[in-house]
Order: sequence, then C-alpha cells, then structure tokens
Amino acid sequence: MIWEIIYICLGIGVAFNLLGSLGLLRFPDVYTRLHAGTKCTTFGSIFICLASIAYGLWKWYDGDEQMISLAIHSFFALLAILLTNPTGAHAIARAAHRSGIKPVKAVVDDLEERK
Repeated sequence: MIWEIIYICLGIGVAFNLLGSLGLLRFPDVYTRLHAGTKCTTFGSIFICLASIAYGLWKWYDGDEQMISLAIHSFFALLAILLTNPTGAHAIARAAHRSGIKPVKAVVDDLEERK
C-alpha cells in the first residue's frame, strides 16, 4: 500500500518537473517561461518531497530510527521551496518588467506607468 503511494507521488512529481522543463524550452518570453519554471516545479517538488516524507516515516515506523531525519529534512525542504520559489519568481518578473521587457502577447498591462 505505501509503495503505491510513494510511486504515485514520485510519478506525479517527475511528470510536473518534466513539463516545467519542457515549458522552459518551448515558451516564447520570460514571463511564460517563469510561469512554467515555478508553477510546475513547485508542484512537482511538493510531490517528490511528500514521497520522501512517506518513505522516511514508513521506514521509521518499521524500526529504522535514523530514517525520521529523512522525513524531517524533506519537510523543511518542502517549506523552503514553498516560501522561496514564488518569492523568487515574483522578483524576477518584477525586474523583467522594470527593465522594459514586454510580454509577447499581452492584451493589457496593468503595471505599465501612465504618462
């Protein structure tokens, strides 16, 4: 039972990380690439960390007391990813916008300064 959960979480995580990598290669501008790079990899990393936490807790429950550190470290890595990935993406998008890089197919730019 636990192996199926771990394999499903790993499969979902790897699939989303691959989709994020494909988006980095295929999308036309910095904003859409940033979207693919942060949304997909954040979601993929969540599932990979969940699989690692489940594996560590399962092995700890079976008697391997050192495996609890794997679960704890994976949990803190998950928290770090959830806090830093959106913040970094926002900073990169803001810097790109302030430097004058325009989106390829923008209909409305609400952040553009009015003159």
